[in-house]
Amino acid sequence: MQTVNLAFEQFGEVGNPPLIILHGFFASSRNWRYVGEKLAINFCVYILDARNHGTSPHAEMMTYETMAADVTLFISQHKLKNVTLMGHSMGGKTAMWVALNDSECVQNLIVVDIAPIDYKHSFNPLIQALQNLPLAELANRKQAELWLAEWIPELSYRQFLLQNLVLKRDGYQWRIDLAIFQRNAPHILRFPTAENGRQFVGRTLFLAGENSHYLRKNSIETLFPFAQIQVIPNTDHWIHVQQPEAFLNALTDFLKI
Repeated sequence: MQTVNLAFEQFGEVGNPPLIILHGFFASSRNWRYVGEKLAINFCVYILDARNHGTSPHAEMMTYETMAADVTLFISQHKLKNVTLMGHSMGGKTAMWVALNDSECVQNLIVVDIAPIDYKHSFNPLIQALQNLPLAELANRKQAELWLAEWIPELSYRQFLLQNLVLKRDGYQWRIDLAIFQRNAPHILRFPTAENGRQFVGRTLFLAGENSHYLRKNSIETLFPFAQIQVIPNTDHWIHVQQPEAFLNALTDFLKI
């Protein structure tokens, strides 16, 4: 399996216990800086850019098997042990697959608003809207935001997605390869089938948004028999953004720091 060397941001002293954060689809390490800085008091925090995201290399394949292999390589390269591994959405699925297949390197697993199941919604309309954005006609980022409003009504989500739009000498360009995203979107919605009887029996916390429908409680215990589940009030899928203090308090209680 071909791996890539992931770009990352680091917060905290190297001697502290390692904590790795994995972001979601279309996101990057920059979306987790606030959380990383807060956790750096007690941990050495590594926020990774997944392949095809942020400043990490692009790769044609973007499955959970390949993304987990990238994370395992990172852990090995940095000689990390007893890692606390936390992932949101796509990153949560990646974290679960690492824990299930390389459990010896994971001490604590934290999964944010996602379950180890296949989902049925489609990313195609979203990706198509981004592909149709007339980059050559854009004079500023505000124009892009207004143009996408018809297809992506939620302002905060448009702004989130437009973090991937960068200004180069010859105009605006996507930092991400939307064609790769489109081809791999079905992989992002699925969760690989674990070998018969495979479980992660380490300390595990699933955090769910009160108004989100991503976390299916009955899908967890087979693979993660000792998992705790906590619901964060007044949140949907973006728990760490909508209620950052409640999110951090939940992490603190679980990690006993």
